[in-house]
Amino acid sequence: MSYRTGIGYDIHRLVVGRKLILAGVPIAHPRGLLGHSDGDVVLHAVCDALLGACAMGDIGVMFPDTSPDTRDMDSLVMLRQVIERIAPVHRVVNIDVNCICERPKLSPFREKMVANIAEACKIDASAVSVKFRTHEGLGEIGSGEAIAAQAVVLLEKAD
Repeated sequence: MSYRTGIGYDIHRLVVGRKLILAGVPIAHPRGLLGHSDGDVVLHAVCDALLGACAMGDIGVMFPDTSPDTRDMDSLVMLRQVIERIAPVHRVVNIDVNCICERPKLSPFREKMVANIAEACKIDASAVSVKFRTHEGLGEIGSGEAIAAQAVVLLEKAD
Protein backbone atom coordinates (compact mmCIF):
# COMPACT_ATOMS: atom_id res chain seq x y z
CA MET A 1 0.00 0.00 0.00
CA SER A 2 1.27 3.47 -0.83
CA TYR A 3 1.11 6.19 1.83
CA ARG A 4 1.85 9.91 1.75
CA THR A 5 2.08 12.47 4.53
CA GLY A 6 1.62 16.21 4.38
CA ILE A 7 2.07 19.09 6.78
CA GLY A 8 0.30 22.44 6.67
CA TYR A 9 0.64 25.69 8.56
CA ASP A 10 -1.23 28.98 8.49
CA ILE A 11 -1.36 32.15 10.57
CA HIS A 12 -3.60 35.20 10.31
CA ARG A 13 -3.82 38.45 12.23
CA LEU A 14 -6.92 39.16 14.33
CA VAL A 15 -8.71 42.38 13.33
CA VAL A 16 -11.91 44.25 14.16
CA GLY A 17 -14.66 44.00 11.58
CA ARG A 18 -14.21 40.34 10.62
CA LYS A 19 -16.02 37.23 11.83
CA LEU A 20 -13.93 34.60 13.59
CA ILE A 21 -14.34 31.26 11.83
CA LEU A 22 -12.25 28.22 12.76
CA ALA A 23 -12.74 24.81 11.14
CA GLY A 24 -15.94 26.20 9.66
CA VAL A 25 -17.35 27.13 13.07
CA PRO A 26 -18.38 30.76 13.68
CA ILE A 27 -17.11 31.82 17.11
CA ALA A 28 -18.30 34.86 19.02
CA HIS A 29 -15.24 37.09 19.46
CA PRO A 30 -14.66 40.85 19.08
CA ARG A 31 -12.15 40.23 16.27
CA GLY A 32 -11.84 37.87 13.32
CA LEU A 33 -9.03 36.66 11.11
CA LEU A 34 -7.79 38.93 8.34
CA GLY A 35 -7.57 37.16 5.01
CA HIS A 36 -8.62 37.21 1.38
CA SER A 37 -11.04 34.35 2.06
CA ASP A 38 -12.79 33.84 5.40
CA GLY A 39 -9.32 33.52 7.02
CA ASP A 40 -9.99 30.08 8.56
CA VAL A 41 -6.44 29.09 9.57
CA VAL A 42 -7.48 25.59 10.64
CA LEU A 43 -8.94 24.65 7.27
CA HIS A 44 -6.17 26.44 5.39
CA ALA A 45 -3.58 24.35 7.23
CA VAL A 46 -5.54 21.17 6.42
CA CYS A 47 -5.79 22.15 2.74
CA ASP A 48 -2.06 22.85 2.60
CA ALA A 49 -1.26 19.50 4.24
CA LEU A 50 -3.47 17.62 1.75
CA LEU A 51 -2.09 19.44 -1.27
CA GLY A 52 1.47 19.04 -0.01
CA ALA A 53 1.03 15.30 0.50
CA CYS A 54 0.01 15.05 -3.17
CA ALA A 55 2.80 17.37 -4.38
CA MET A 56 0.15 19.76 -5.72
CA GLY A 57 1.56 23.00 -4.33
CA ASP A 58 -0.26 24.92 -1.65
CA ILE A 59 -3.59 26.61 -1.05
CA GLY A 60 -2.42 29.77 -2.85
CA VAL A 61 -1.89 27.81 -6.05
CA MET A 62 -5.41 26.39 -6.05
CA PHE A 63 -7.11 29.46 -4.54
CA PRO A 64 -5.03 32.55 -5.41
CA ASP A 65 -5.52 35.58 -3.18
CA THR A 66 -5.45 37.73 -6.31
CA SER A 67 -8.68 36.20 -7.63
CA PRO A 68 -12.03 37.91 -7.04
CA ASP A 69 -13.57 34.39 -7.09
CA THR A 70 -11.84 33.57 -3.81
CA ARG A 71 -12.68 36.85 -2.02
CA ASP A 72 -14.41 35.96 1.29
CA MET A 73 -14.62 32.32 0.14
CA ASP A 74 -15.89 29.79 2.68
CA SER A 75 -12.92 27.60 3.59
CA LEU A 76 -15.15 24.53 3.94
CA VAL A 77 -15.85 24.94 0.22
CA MET A 78 -12.09 25.13 -0.37
CA LEU A 79 -11.50 21.93 1.62
CA ARG A 80 -14.25 20.09 -0.27
CA GLN A 81 -12.67 21.17 -3.58
CA VAL A 82 -9.24 19.98 -2.45
CA ILE A 83 -10.74 16.60 -1.51
CA GLU A 84 -12.45 16.37 -4.93
CA ARG A 85 -9.13 17.07 -6.62
CA ILE A 86 -7.14 14.43 -4.71
CA ALA A 87 -9.90 11.76 -4.43
CA PRO A 88 -9.20 10.00 -7.74
CA VAL A 89 -5.70 9.11 -6.51
CA HIS A 90 -5.64 9.38 -2.69
CA ARG A 91 -7.90 8.72 0.28
CA VAL A 92 -7.52 10.49 3.64
CA VAL A 93 -6.54 8.10 6.45
CA ASN A 94 -6.37 10.66 9.25
CA ILE A 95 -5.90 14.35 10.06
CA ASP A 96 -4.30 15.87 13.15
CA VAL A 97 -4.62 19.61 13.81
CA ASN A 98 -3.16 22.02 16.37
CA CYS A 99 -4.87 25.41 16.66
CA ILE A 100 -2.72 27.89 18.54
CA CYS A 101 -4.22 30.96 20.22
CA GLU A 102 -4.53 32.64 23.60
CA ARG A 103 -8.18 33.63 23.30
CA PRO A 104 -10.93 32.65 22.89
CA LYS A 105 -11.01 29.28 24.61
CA LEU A 106 -11.89 26.84 21.85
CA SER A 107 -12.48 23.48 23.55
CA PRO A 108 -16.31 23.96 23.56
CA PHE A 109 -16.14 23.99 19.74
CA ARG A 110 -13.95 20.90 19.25
CA GLU A 111 -16.75 18.45 18.44
CA LYS A 112 -18.26 20.67 15.71
CA MET A 113 -14.80 21.40 14.26
CA VAL A 114 -14.02 17.68 14.05
CA ALA A 115 -17.41 17.00 12.46
CA ASN A 116 -16.92 19.74 9.85
CA ILE A 117 -13.48 18.49 8.84
CA ALA A 118 -14.61 14.85 8.75
CA GLU A 119 -17.68 15.64 6.64
CA ALA A 120 -15.72 17.75 4.15
CA CYS A 121 -13.04 15.06 3.83
CA LYS A 122 -15.58 12.21 3.65
CA ILE A 123 -14.03 10.34 6.56
CA ASP A 124 -15.20 9.19 9.97
CA ALA A 125 -14.86 11.72 12.79
CA SER A 126 -12.69 9.21 14.67
CA ALA A 127 -9.98 9.89 12.06
CA VAL A 128 -9.82 13.62 12.88
CA SER A 129 -8.08 15.19 15.87
CA VAL A 130 -8.32 18.89 16.71
CA LYS A 131 -6.26 20.16 19.62
CA PHE A 132 -5.78 23.60 21.11
CA ARG A 133 -2.62 25.21 22.45
CA THR A 134 -1.72 28.60 23.81
CA HIS A 135 1.54 30.36 23.02
CA GLU A 136 2.23 31.07 26.70
CA GLY A 137 1.99 34.83 26.13
CA LEU A 138 4.84 34.83 23.62
CA GLY A 139 4.90 36.66 20.28
CA GLU A 140 1.94 37.79 18.17
CA ILE A 141 -0.08 34.69 19.02
CA GLY A 142 0.64 34.98 22.73
CA SER A 143 -0.33 38.65 22.79
CA GLY A 144 -3.67 37.80 21.17
CA GLU A 145 -2.85 39.47 17.86
CA ALA A 146 -2.98 36.31 15.72
CA ILE A 147 -4.14 32.72 15.53
CA ALA A 148 -2.19 29.92 13.86
CA ALA A 149 -2.82 26.29 12.97
CA GLN A 150 -0.73 23.27 12.03
CA ALA A 151 -2.07 20.15 10.33
CA VAL A 152 -0.61 16.76 9.50
CA VAL A 153 -2.38 14.32 7.19
CA LEU A 154 -1.86 10.72 6.17
CA LEU A 155 -3.14 9.63 2.77
CA GLU A 156 -3.22 6.23 1.13
CA LYS A 157 -3.48 5.38 -2.54
CA ALA A 158 -7.12 5.05 -3.56
CA ASP A 159 -8.35 1.64 -4.73
